[in-house]
Amino acid sequence: MINKRLLIKNLLAHNDESSFYDKKRKIELGTKEGKAKFLKHICALSNSNPKNNSYIVIGVEDETNEINGVDFFDDSKIQNLVNAYLTNPPLIAYENVMFPHLPADKVVGLVTIRPTGEITSLRKNIWKYWGGSIFLRDGSISMPKDFDIVIKDVNSEIVRSIENQSKNNIEYTLDGVMDFINNRHSDLESHYKVFKEQFVVCWAGHTKHVNGMDYYSRVDIELINEQVRLFYSALDEISIDYNQDSFKITEYVRLGLNEQYRYYPLEELTITFRENGSYLIDSQLIFEPPQFNKRTLYHIYNANNALLEKLKKNIPLVAREERDLQKLPATYLICFLNDFQDAKEKLLESQSLLKQINGNVYQSFKDAARILRKVKYS
Repeated sequence: MINKRLLIKNLLAHNDESSFYDKKRKIELGTKEGKAKFLKHICALSNSNPKNNSYIVIGVEDETNEINGVDFFDDSKIQNLVNAYLTNPPLIAYENVMFPHLPADKVVGLVTIRPTGEITSLRKNIWKYWGGSIFLRDGSISMPKDFDIVIKDVNSEIVRSIENQSKNNIEYTLDGVMDFINNRHSDLESHYKVFKEQFVVCWAGHTKHVNGMDYYSRVDIELINEQVRLFYSALDEISIDYNQDSFKITEYVRLGLNEQYRYYPLEELTITFRENGSYLIDSQLIFEPPQFNKRTLYHIYNANNALLEKLKKNIPLVAREERDLQKLPATYLICFLNDFQDAKEKLLESQSLLKQINGNVYQSFKDAARILRKVKYS
């Protein structure tokens, strides 16, 4: 069992980026350019390492290796993106890895790429890359290559050595549990559960009891053995169920109009533990979008568009418009879920403007964009 935080440290300590790992300050999967560059690196790393894992570390400065972290990223459908654009796609896992010095809402992203042994290529055009293109790593750069490439296995021993150096032990596990409960979440109700005598899951949050059920907000859930954060949210509510073999998280999102809000089930994530020391994570989107009166939505949609135009022109907002601005991402999302197709583009168009205003409204944008991403790849 690999301690992912230790793995990242060992990767960063191994000279510089190479043909088996890459590091990024961030990735942008919200644009075609960002998706294309991400797919290029996945393709190149998979082809350059046909018999071992490759890695992308996200949240690290390129020149200095300084670990600044990125936002928690819970897009469990990233494999769908890879499958849609790559021929012979590798298996992809994206994990959020904790580092003690980072703020509570920051992690280091770790992408693990498990190749199939076949040559991976682009299935179709995206951005400036042509369908059929093949990429390989040339040192620390992902480069296009000819179709008659011969793939050589040159990294298996190095990768195996790094992974062996990163294996977990009982000291790391116990230290992780104590740090989670006593230091990082001393102000919250914390719990832990051991599965199959090997795996330890810790969770903390504000608890409330409704109709015999426990719900958590301001939630942090971590698989301690691997230092992997399974779930994090400062706002959303979740429920937790577990038995001797599995741990299930059901996430809810708060949506509504005119101060009438409800919590809607969004996604179920189940981690199933096996006797052989392995585990499987499965996620299911269970979201049924709420439907609202079309006349009301037209009014809100037009008001949102007017607000967006004012922001573009730098026109000051009155008090009522300031209040409506706080709801703009969520109401654009509701409009899109009710068949206002242009609402998605309007929402994405608002990103740079909202980022300049204040943290709350931009956090609302990120929450809405996350739901859009899940719905798109479901």
